[in-house]
Amino acid sequence: MTQIRALIIDDNSDNLGILTQLLTDEGVVCTQINHPAYIQSVLENAPTFDVIFLDLEMPQLDGFQVLKMLKAHPRQQSVPVVAYTVHISEIHVAREHGFHSFLGKPLDSDLFPEQLAKILNGQAVWSRGG
Repeated sequence: MTQIRALIIDDNSDNLGILTQLLTDEGVVCTQINHPAYIQSVLENAPTFDVIFLDLEMPQLDGFQVLKMLKAHPRQQSVPVVAYTVHISEIHVAREHGFHSFLGKPLDSDLFPEQLAKILNGQAVWSRGG
């Protein structure tokens, strides 16, 4: 079986840790970015990811700007990008900007395995969180 790889981009270390733990529990290998300044370097040096979780509110670049970077990168442009944010009011804006899915914070740890499976199978998930 192929190893599933996820990229998590979030400036909040607590949120990085929680999402990493949930993904690791599902057997996913995670790469974390805690500041937008590191995104380009990781994209150039990392293999293609299977899913990318992206916080919308970060310093310097917001999630919508980062989404444009991801979609412009040859190896990552077809990877599903999940908006992962506490700002659930932005669910419609995220959809308009082309996010594959939306998971509101806090995540519901009971629903997360099923949500992840759907996303990895190409199905969109639009959840306001738990």
